[in-house]
Amino acid sequence: MSFPDPIQVFRTEAAELLEQIEIGLLDLMHDLSNKDQIDAVFRSLHTLKGSGAMFGFEALAAFTHHCETVFDKVRKGEVAATVEIVSVVLESKDHMRLLVERPSDELEPVGAKILANLHRAVEAVKNGEPATPAAPKEAAWRVRFSLPRNAMANGTNPLGLLDELRDLGTATIKVDFPTLPSLDVLDPSDLHAAWTVDLVTAQPKSAIEDVFIFVMDDMELDIAPLRAATFTIQPEKPAVAAQPVAAERATLTENAPVPAAVPAPVQKDAAPAAADAKQNRAAESVRVPAERLDELMDRVGELVIAQSRLRQLAGHADIQMRAVSEDIERLSGELRDTMMVLRMVPVGTLFGRFRRLVHDLARETGKVIELVTEGETTEVDKTVIERLADPLVHLVRNSVDHGLETPEQRLASGKPQAGRVTLSARQASGEVIITIKDDGRGIDRDRVRAKAESSGLIAPNAVLSDQEVLQLIFQPGFSTAQAVTNLSGRGVGMDVVKKTIDALRGAIDVSTVPGEGSEISLRIPLTLAIIEGLLVRVGGGRYVIPLSAVEECLELSLEEDLRSRGRSFISLRDSLVPFIRLRDLFRTGTKPDPFQKVVVISTGAERVGLVVDQIIGDHQTVIKAMSKLHHDVATFSGATILGDGSVALILDVVHLVAAGQQQEAQMRIAG
Repeated sequence: MSFPDPIQVFRTEAAELLEQIEIGLLDLMHDLSNKDQIDAVFRSLHTLKGSGAMFGFEALAAFTHHCETVFDKVRKGEVAATVEIVSVVLESKDHMRLLVERPSDELEPVGAKILANLHRAVEAVKNGEPATPAAPKEAAWRVRFSLPRNAMANGTNPLGLLDELRDLGTATIKVDFPTLPSLDVLDPSDLHAAWTVDLVTAQPKSAIEDVFIFVMDDMELDIAPLRAATFTIQPEKPAVAAQPVAAERATLTENAPVPAAVPAPVQKDAAPAAADAKQNRAAESVRVPAERLDELMDRVGELVIAQSRLRQLAGHADIQMRAVSEDIERLSGELRDTMMVLRMVPVGTLFGRFRRLVHDLARETGKVIELVTEGETTEVDKTVIERLADPLVHLVRNSVDHGLETPEQRLASGKPQAGRVTLSARQASGEVIITIKDDGRGIDRDRVRAKAESSGLIAPNAVLSDQEVLQLIFQPGFSTAQAVTNLSGRGVGMDVVKKTIDALRGAIDVSTVPGEGSEISLRIPLTLAIIEGLLVRVGGGRYVIPLSAVEECLELSLEEDLRSRGRSFISLRDSLVPFIRLRDLFRTGTKPDPFQKVVVISTGAERVGLVVDQIIGDHQTVIKAMSKLHHDVATFSGATILGDGSVALILDVVHLVAAGQQQEAQMRIAG
């Protein structure tokens, strides 16, 4: 049995903490007085510092300590939160990520510069002499805790916890030994002590809980308020086996009896129940490496293919064999659906990354930008999410640089000072549509066309539709920027978008209104692994049409086929739908069947009919990638293995609909 690398586990947890810190800082930027966000950022910094020190990331722990100290002052009211402080800590978060990925001395000068900026930001607040906050009211707490028997063997020092409690205020510490074995069986490395601490502090209960943040899951802890009583301050008596304490350190001793409302210490019999509860909480989620999900998806795909072969063989077997085949088909279908759900992640995990990007772009360009996200709960295959990150970065940067105007330009044109970029996602007929929309100046079609002609991308005076003109922005090397900047001008970003979306078997729609803004929609399949398909025959070959794109099936007789020669349209409920004869497109060289079928497919509002010889039925399609020799064949998006071992090609409905539209346009011109 292999065990996970503890350093890699720490890096994974650190990445989550850094993401929480970034989200908290960006939220705090909109409301600098939000105490909950300040506390949340502080706790995340505190956890990251402690975990880093535990796993040997000393540089990370030392650097994070400075940011934690600043936020500790902010939450105590000693320093007011400002945009500059939050911005520097946001920059510090990026440096922490580097220290997690590659801890080395070469990063020390960069860290020192960031800390100097942080110190200046704090001093600027102090020099402004903000109003001194009122001293928080002190409260009395009784803290009872005991650690697991193997705590010291695992590196936990209870004396450090006691010191942290003393730092919060004045305390009286009492030690107890509820179970102490005889000397002949006593293990010196075992811990048998429990502690009761009476603490008076101005800090909230959450600050006391933070002391035990690294050991809370394995220990027994009870924190209860003490009723108001008379207290006297006395020098603390050192606890048994405790380190020496300075004589001047004073702690609290309570003269009044302990109120009945204070919970009694947890009895030994309650420990198993508490352990079971913790175990149940831990079992609610399990961290699984992504590559294991990919391997499991491959196995499920092979199972689906094997089940398809079994169903074909069982068709010629007895009733019992067919019954077993049906059971396996049902189970494999349920396993497939469960596996697909495991691979799906909300698109909000992708959208969350762009809050920081927009924040940085606003500071870099001097523009006021508002980011709006919609449909964050829409779920997409994790592989699709990973591959969409870079294209969306290019599109958002392009919207900010080319689309949004400066605050002065927007006010002059009667718009709000803040430009808006909207990221939205929704599902529609087996695909997810991700839209990037801005309310900027829009795309200048004449300028795009002139640039394309001067670059030789199109011939002068070439007849292009509006969508074809807008699609020119995705050509390699195309850019309308007047100068090269850090954001754009080299003509490589939009080309990357086009290549990535094509590789995902998706499509891009562009719309724009001059002076009002632009909208770019990415239509992506929900998954890249297994789909429900409609198996059809054209000539001697079999093909799969994604079932999510199929609207309906019609019969096309030989007489109707002959009558439609030259116009390729069918009348469908008072509307004309263009259709493509796949037999002609694939050049099968065979005669059509007497009764052909028309499969009407759609992508959004556009529809086209596909003429096939036979509709075989539905098919669970395991998508296999095409070879590199066929990567430029736009008609097919992949292949699948049928039950008899033969290969069927999967039709790319987006390109087929585009071909149908082109055919319709040519017919109109000819007419």
